[in-house]
Amino acid sequence: MKAPTAAASSNASAAADARAGSMRTSLRHNDAMRGLSQLEEFAMTHRPRPEPGVDVIDTPRYIVRIVASFPIPGPNSASFIRCGAEDVDEVIDGVEAVFAERNLPYNWILDPDTQPSDLEERLQTRGIVADPMDSEAAVMILPADAELQAPALKGLVIEDSLHDLESFTAAERVAAEAFAGLPFGEPMPMDGTRDQRFLDARAYHNRKGILATVDGEPAGSASVTLFPPHGAIINAGAVRPRFRGLGVYRAMVAARLGMAREAGAAGLVVWGGHMSAPILAGLGFEKVSWRRFCVKG
Repeated sequence: MKAPTAAASSNASAAADARAGSMRTSLRHNDAMRGLSQLEEFAMTHRPRPEPGVDVIDTPRYIVRIVASFPIPGPNSASFIRCGAEDVDEVIDGVEAVFAERNLPYNWILDPDTQPSDLEERLQTRGIVADPMDSEAAVMILPADAELQAPALKGLVIEDSLHDLESFTAAERVAAEAFAGLPFGEPMPMDGTRDQRFLDARAYHNRKGILATVDGEPAGSASVTLFPPHGAIINAGAVRPRFRGLGVYRAMVAARLGMAREAGAAGLVVWGGHMSAPILAGLGFEKVSWRRFCVKG
């Protein structure tokens, strides 16, 4: 993978990286001093890491995550921004160069420890604004010993969406209908890279996929990535509109909580947007932090 085009070898950049590295160490120390639980600390400090189909550029000033087979903001992102005020333009230029070279859309992910603290305002001066789709998420946790019973919904079956390509395709079509309003079974914009996404997901053994069916019909989909003993990250929980209100979402959360327990993980971590956060709170999740999302306007 090519490195960022910013002059990382220059004395100025080396000094900036050293400043940012010192800042990051201090922030981690502060987290530890607050007496966070293992699950809370994991939720607040977990950093993107390489995995099949995912490239990561990890520098002291920022982390870039690249998923070429999933060309949308979110999977492709810049996060953990820790730089001095005088280095902001260089950081923005470096991140933009990475994604421009690959022709990928991406977002900036800000957190409570983002430095400088006015980075969002500085991004705005470069045409990078709050994501109009969902600008903020609550970082939420649910301990592994939480009581969460799956609903007694007749005909509901929780299946492995990574069992075969057909199941994986059904899970993606559920998500496309739930999140983008694309009628189930219609062609999807990213159909051409599905085979590779399936192979990548299968190759990453910490990842599990769920396809929820009701009387044999695909109704919901979700995933979980296990990082025992620290925690398990859940995402992509989707339910087709006509199956909502039946308990499918709750059942998928309960299934993933069981997977976390079985793996010896401390509990579940999720980023809840404006629609899902209230539902997750109703299931017992607690907010411990936040993330904000910015995209090129």
